[in-house]
Amino acid sequence: MAVSQTTAQELVARLRKVEGQVRGLQVMLHEGRPCRDVVTQLRAARSALDQVGFRLLSADLQACLRDPEAAARSGESLEEVERLFLKLA
Repeated sequence: MAVSQTTAQELVARLRKVEGQVRGLQVMLHEGRPCRDVVTQLRAARSALDQVGFRLLSADLQACLRDPEAAARSGESLEEVERLFLKLA
């Protein structure tokens, strides 16, 4: 099932922030910043990406629970959402 337009916009905005963090990481490495600073920023970027994935799965899970038949027709059953969750976790 496709996510709502509102959710998609929210996720794209979060991904743009992650994109900025990754660019910042490149600058940090180029400037020779200390390892601890780079690792801290890496952790923040990874966490932000995880949040995008979890939010996406949350939207799918809600859709599956609201209308299990429609979710199954679109190939996104509860079992599929669980499998995706375990991949991300």
